[in-house]
Amino acid sequence: MKTSEDKNAEVKYVEQARAAVLLGIPEPDLCTISNEAGLGHKETNRKGERLYFTYEELRRICKLTIQRAH
Repeated sequence: MKTSEDKNAEVKYVEQARAAVLLGIPEPDLCTISNEAGLGHKETNRKGERLYFTYEELRRICKLTIQRAH
């Protein structure tokens, strides 16, 4: 059961699929940009390997995406 402390806990990482939606870019493009920039970190669990980003990394990816567009 979650406590009130759990409900108020700040989410520090965003999974790849959610990050792509937040940034408005396709997941393959997000993977390419993150690999080139060295952003994100992989974690392995029973479902396999997942890529996660901090909000600071998402901000940096957003800036890189804007630079690429110009």
